[in-house]
Amino acid sequence: SLLIRVGDAIDVATSARVHAAASALHAAGLPGVVDIVPAYATLAVHFDPLAWVDAHGGPPLAHVVSAVRAILASPRSVSDEAGRAIEIPVCYGGALGPDLDALAAHAGLDADEVIARHANAVYRVAMLGFAPGFPYLLGLDPALAMPRRASPRTRVPAGSVAIGGVQTGIYPAPLPGGWQLIGRTPRVLFDAARDPPSLVMPGDRVRFVPIAPEALAA
Repeated sequence: SLLIRVGDAIDVATSARVHAAASALHAAGLPGVVDIVPAYATLAVHFDPLAWVDAHGGPPLAHVVSAVRAILASPRSVSDEAGRAIEIPVCYGGALGPDLDALAAHAGLDADEVIARHANAVYRVAMLGFAPGFPYLLGLDPALAMPRRASPRTRVPAGSVAIGGVQTGIYPAPLPGGWQLIGRTPRVLFDAARDPPSLVMPGDRVRFVPIAPEALAA
């Protein structure tokens, strides 16, 4: 594999450069490339070296590096409308969002204002990581940023919507975790039998839609 570093920060601009590079490489259709995996500031290109040995001779990595550099020599941009638009219903607060009140106090807001600000933003899926289908979402209102819990929970329920630092995310399965839990969604984030398995993919745009407890149960 080849790791391409485009920056060293967790921010929207760096993420946009990563996704622009991923789009360019997908469009190029390089031989033997089996996966292109974006992260916050890097892009991993997994490839079959035999595809390059047979076609070009010599060290495969040198040929891959040369081909990738040529593709990325012309800067690309990613439109704000790129990626799929996905709505995630969320029941906020109560037993489903046990940290909502603490986050509101930390932000100096009431719980309803936290919900409104969280739901009014449009988030970009920067990457999937930590566990299959866990989306790291950029675009959180800075007023809602809050450090992770000092003592992580040993089990966070699947579908939990949470805030960790300047990010928000969704737990796809029952997992340990230290993020601040503010609500829960009934949507299944990851299903190995589904194609694709992940409900959201890197580059997608996500909006949260508040729902009542009765809607969640239904």
